[in-house]
Amino acid sequence: MAAFLDFVRLTFLVLLLTVPWGAIAADEDPLQDVCVADINAQVKVNGFVCKASISAPDFVSPILRKPGNINNKLGSSVTAAGAANFPGLNTQGLSFARIDYAPGGVVPPHNHPRASEVLFVVYGTLRVGFVTSSPEFTLFTNTLYPGDLTVFPRGLVHFIINVGDTQALSLSGLDSQNPGASLLPNVLFASNPTIGDDVLGKAFNLPPWEIEKIKAAVKG
Repeated sequence: MAAFLDFVRLTFLVLLLTVPWGAIAADEDPLQDVCVADINAQVKVNGFVCKASISAPDFVSPILRKPGNINNKLGSSVTAAGAANFPGLNTQGLSFARIDYAPGGVVPPHNHPRASEVLFVVYGTLRVGFVTSSPEFTLFTNTLYPGDLTVFPRGLVHFIINVGDTQALSLSGLDSQNPGASLLPNVLFASNPTIGDDVLGKAFNLPPWEIEKIKAAVKG
């Protein structure tokens, strides 16, 4: 029995050392050429079940044709294409987004828990940055111009702001069909139910009335 347990431990150690963890961190590999999502299926799985019948239009989407509405408090609009609204992306481990910006428009600090992001500037001037995790919390920031690319590593908090005098447009590719997005202001101050003022007060060294003021501003 002891020899068997030693064998199991050794096998597990070998697996830990040889499995390509970077590969399995992304969406799982597809098991067939295509699996167009059946959005209306009652069966719930990790992703979407496949439609029984598919056709060429399943692999085309007009979602990103039109600019988003930038007349809002952030001055930006993110239009995302993932498996939920572009069924042909199901099981492909991909999603795409266009971001429109007014002058001074911002995409606030956020992260994508399931994807890395590559951003391409179509027109305009953007300042971008991301922050590494603890213990360093190092900020890497750059100014981007038309034709420039940048990358936001998986799970790291990042932001984008239009620092030009005109509107801007960027396109982003992400390596998950459902990357998720956690906006820090909303996560901290507009969750449902909200995080207690006692917790946030300690975290930010602010009195409860200041926390409530921030919550109202974020929700408004």
